[in-house]
Amino acid sequence: MIQEFQISTRAEESIVNITEQVERIVAEGKVKEGICVVYVPHATAAIVINEGADSNVGNDLLTALNKMVEKHGGWLHDTIDNNAHAHIKASLLGPSETVIIKNGKLQLGTWQSIFLCDFDGPRERKVIVKVLEG
Repeated sequence: MIQEFQISTRAEESIVNITEQVERIVAEGKVKEGICVVYVPHATAAIVINEGADSNVGNDLLTALNKMVEKHGGWLHDTIDNNAHAHIKASLLGPSETVIIKNGKLQLGTWQSIFLCDFDGPRERKVIVKVLEG
């Protein structure tokens, strides 16, 4: 089963908790045992799993990435559309995460949540979720 949903980001850089949307899709799929793949088909966005109880974790992640990847660091791609930093950050984190499903539930840790990271917003972002039984 594959389902998609849209997220509208509101800032140039955003970390958006999408756990509830993914859990809803898993519940609708009625898969008891399997895996769930969460994927974003965008070159300037990523999917990560991290702590969801404290929003400062997302802010710290953005701060750390901004220290590692300068916004206008002489990147060659900036001559095209001025967003090379967003492509680099998305590449560092990756476009997908996989979560085990057991007893019909995502097997996230106590503090874990699933996040869409947008590094070139605000934009409409598509998230694709594939639930596999087995």
